[in-house]
Amino acid sequence: MANMEALQFSFKERKLELNKIPIPEVRNPYDVLIKVAYAGICGTDLHILAGEFPCRQSTAITLGHEICGTIVEVGPNVIHFRKDDQVAIDPNSGCKRCTFCHAGKPHFCKLGCGTNTIGIFKDGGWAQYVLCPEEQVHKLPPKMTIEQAVLAEPLSCIAHGWDISSPLTIGNRILLLGAGITGALWTCVLHLHGHRNVVISEPNTIRLQMLRKLNTGYKMVTPEQLRKHAERDPECYSFDVVIDCSGDVGAIEQGFSMMNSGGKLVVYGVAPPANKISISPYDIFRKEITIMGVRTNPFTFKKALDLIESLSSRYLSFTALGVKPFLLSEYKEAIDTLKKGTIMKAVFRM
Repeated sequence: MANMEALQFSFKERKLELNKIPIPEVRNPYDVLIKVAYAGICGTDLHILAGEFPCRQSTAITLGHEICGTIVEVGPNVIHFRKDDQVAIDPNSGCKRCTFCHAGKPHFCKLGCGTNTIGIFKDGGWAQYVLCPEEQVHKLPPKMTIEQAVLAEPLSCIAHGWDISSPLTIGNRILLLGAGITGALWTCVLHLHGHRNVVISEPNTIRLQMLRKLNTGYKMVTPEQLRKHAERDPECYSFDVVIDCSGDVGAIEQGFSMMNSGGKLVVYGVAPPANKISISPYDIFRKEITIMGVRTNPFTFKKALDLIESLSSRYLSFTALGVKPFLLSEYKEAIDTLKKGTIMKAVFRM
C-alpha cells in the first residue's frame, strides 16, 4: 500500500506533526479520491491547534477543510465526476434525516456538522490525498484556476453571511472588523456589489497595508484611530452594518458602541467558545439592533464558485490578497508566519 505525507494533529497531546500514512482507499462506492493541489490554513484551524475549538479526539486527525485538487479515482456508483476533473470540496454535510436537515438547515445538524466535517472530524486536506463523498465535491468551471479554488470554502461561508445579512443597501455605512483573509474577502465582495462607504478596522498595520493593494478606496484604520475618529465625528463614524471578522471581544464591543439605530451586527468571526462580549440589552432595545451569527455554508458552495468567477483576477490574486503558499514540510513556518500577521493567509501547495 502506497504512503503519502499528511499533517496530523493529536488533540490529546496538542501535537501537530508530519507523518507518512497510507493513501486512503476508495471503499465506499460513492466516494472519490482527490489529489490535493492546495489546502488552506483557516483561523478555525489555529483555534483547534490551541485546543480552543472541538475536533476529533479519539485518534490523530489530518486537518484542513479548505481543499481543492484533481480527482484520481472514483467509486463505481459515482456518476457526476471522472478522473482528472478539477474540483473543490465542501467539507460540511448533514445527516439528511434530522429535523434541521429536512428543513434545509444542515449546518445545525447535530449528527452531521457536529461530527463529520472534513478536516475537523474526518481526515482533511493537509495531505497529498483526501477521500470525499461525491455529494460534497464541486467541479470547477473551465475558466477558474486551481489557485482561486482554494478560496471557495471561505467564500461559501461569506455567501451565507451575505444571504443572512441582506439586504445590504447601497449607501449603508459599513464597519468591517478584522483584516485577515475573511475580512479581505468580505472587502472584495462588498466592493464587487457596489458598496463604497466602508471602514475597515484592524490593529495590524501590515495587514492594512496589504489590504490597500485591492484599491477599493475604503478607509482603513486601527481600533485606536477608529475610536478617535468616532469621538471627533460621531455622525460620520456611526454605522448601519457592523461585520465582525475578527472573533475578538474588544472589537465586537467597540463596533456595537458605534451602531446606528436599526443597525445590524453580523458576527462572522469565530471566537473561542469561552469568550463573552458585554453589551447593553437596553441599547439593543433602544436602537432596535439586529444581531445575527453566520455559521458555515449551507447550500452556498455553488454561489461561492459563481462569486469566484465574478471576482476573478481583479480581486482574487494571491499577491493582492496576501496569500502565501507553503509546502507541507514548512508547516511550522506557515503557522508562525500566519500568527505573526505578516501575511493574510497561508495555504499548503502540494
